[in-house]
Amino acid sequence: MEQGFATRAVHAGREDFAELGVHAPPLDFSSTYPTPDLDAAARSFDSLVMGDAPQGSFVYQRLFNPTTDRFEKALAELEGAEDAAAFGSGMAALSAVLLAAKSRGGHVVAVRPMYGTADHLLSSGLLGLEVTWALQDEIAQAMRPDTALVFIETPANPTLELVDIAAVVRQAGAVPVLVDSTFATPVLQQPLALGASMVIHSATKFLGGHGDVVAGVVAGSHALVRDIKHVRAATGGLLHPLSSYLLHRGLPTLQLRVERAQATAVLLAERLAEDARIASVRFPGLAGQDPRGLVGTQMKGPGSVLSFELASDDPAVMRAFVGALRLITPAVSLGSTDTLIQPPAMLTHRVVDAGAREQTGITAGLLRLSVGLEDMRDLWLDLDKALSVVPARAVRSGADRMAVAG
Repeated sequence: MEQGFATRAVHAGREDFAELGVHAPPLDFSSTYPTPDLDAAARSFDSLVMGDAPQGSFVYQRLFNPTTDRFEKALAELEGAEDAAAFGSGMAALSAVLLAAKSRGGHVVAVRPMYGTADHLLSSGLLGLEVTWALQDEIAQAMRPDTALVFIETPANPTLELVDIAAVVRQAGAVPVLVDSTFATPVLQQPLALGASMVIHSATKFLGGHGDVVAGVVAGSHALVRDIKHVRAATGGLLHPLSSYLLHRGLPTLQLRVERAQATAVLLAERLAEDARIASVRFPGLAGQDPRGLVGTQMKGPGSVLSFELASDDPAVMRAFVGALRLITPAVSLGSTDTLIQPPAMLTHRVVDAGAREQTGITAGLLRLSVGLEDMRDLWLDLDKALSVVPARAVRSGADRMAVAG
């Protein structure tokens, strides 16, 4: 019988600890490794360059590091994947996935919204790929003979729209589907079990969880990850061992952190949706915001990130509101132990075409709130005090509040 998620999160990637005689993850800083048997080292070099496992010496840290390898094995186990590859950032991981996909064709189908820099990377053509942006129900029509990848993010950044992974996989046919599951983590969502080919995370966020690591990781089949590791070996994106150590150390508390933050986010979203100083709240856990019924089926819960707009659309009011916060930190990123807030149109998504931002609901007044582990009462008091700078509209009726929630 398969062990529970919490048990696997504690023990994954630690299979060799007894043999090594250690209890905590070993940290290997070696930049190079001895190669006394030159013929064996050459064989190992050839294997590592192509994205395969070492055949003896690890040769050089750009090609392999055992601390990073342990984290990759742990994350792969939590995602139900055969293998995983860790990178120095989420964007480095995505870049490697896209470069590996070029061997299959020059076209990508993607669904907006998604993380702003991911959108920019695709739209700019920097990697020599052409992108077609499609609605999640129109992916089949957007497919071409040279389509190499279908790319979605769910929940979407920053509007929290949910994309039906299984429905996308059906439309994609034989073309690999990549799911950015950063907001959900493997605690709440298992894209590979729904038919996706690969799952990617900005490990900076919930996987790291403490605001002290920048990293990315992609998991999938041996064949797909091998191609991605081949790109990584050539371009030098392997995650530093210290970051790998911190990520591996944090996995045992991942479920506790995600579920605690989610419980608080549900309460905050409900309070904000009832507040006359708030124009709209976007959160999959609110009534009317999960029309496909994916929370409880695709996802085990709505997560701990939400977005909202103030009742005033005056930019000065938004700035005053953010400036009045004392406990909640104005900062980009998310998934940390502390609560963070930022305006996506001004920061994380400013590189996205203005028209595309408006079409996908990333308005100038939208604020993204990543709920941390603080007491709910303290977070609400901070929000409530800061909201005093917002001119309240007339108290809404029950019907009006339902419209806001929807």
